[in-house]
Amino acid sequence: MKRNLAVALVVIFGLSLASAQDWAKQKLEKSPRHGEWVQIKHDNRTVNAFVVYPESKHKAPVVLVVHEIFGMTDWVRSVADQLAEHGYIAIAPDLLSGMGPNGGKSSDFPSIDAAREAVSKLDPDQVTADLNATADYAKKLPSTNGKLTVVGFCWGGTQSFRFATNRKDLSAAFVFYGTPPSEVNSITAPVYGFYAGKDERVDATIPQTKEEMKKAGKSYDPVVYDGAGHGFMRAGEDPSDTNPANKKAHDEAWQRWLKLLKKI
Repeated sequence: MKRNLAVALVVIFGLSLASAQDWAKQKLEKSPRHGEWVQIKHDNRTVNAFVVYPESKHKAPVVLVVHEIFGMTDWVRSVADQLAEHGYIAIAPDLLSGMGPNGGKSSDFPSIDAAREAVSKLDPDQVTADLNATADYAKKLPSTNGKLTVVGFCWGGTQSFRFATNRKDLSAAFVFYGTPPSEVNSITAPVYGFYAGKDERVDATIPQTKEEMKKAGKSYDPVVYDGAGHGFMRAGEDPSDTNPANKKAHDEAWQRWLKLLKKI
């Protein structure tokens, strides 16, 4: 009896997760832009990545999008689509490629908790190699102008900051509520931070990060959005979210981000 109840709860939880981002999936389905899955092979791995192209006759910069700790979701893909809407080639690798059940990807995990646990256990060197391979793939696309930036959210924000220490040809790194790397001396690109006012764990790292980046002669520009919670870029689009500060932070952060991208 208990086992049957447990199974039922897992099924119900899985269904609720599947519908949790229906609003993001619907946005994608209505998009006129061309988005596609590609397979990027490097070393002994194959990384599935979602690419969206802008409707433009001009060559465009690349934005490498690093997903949250929940793995690849419809919302992450919708961010890539929104970037393409504004004229950028966006590519979002599923860093759980090959790590799921039976060698599957993010969508093959039985629950969001299972995906979260798997992401938290990813080998940092593997993450770097996957991101490098994805960036290399994107920079070779005929429709790109060769400029590369990286953005990440939550866990991905931390990874985008860390990737700036490993990639010398970045034009900028955009860190959404992520923590800093252990060292910053090797960073060459400007780093722009986007933080939630109600996110004590992450916000506590900002003062020291400012100090270390300044000491190393690096460019770091953090902005904190009052009243917003961790994950406000996703929550600010979610129709079920009840915190108006998340919507305000989402809109203001997009405006700032797009202005910064235009300068690159």
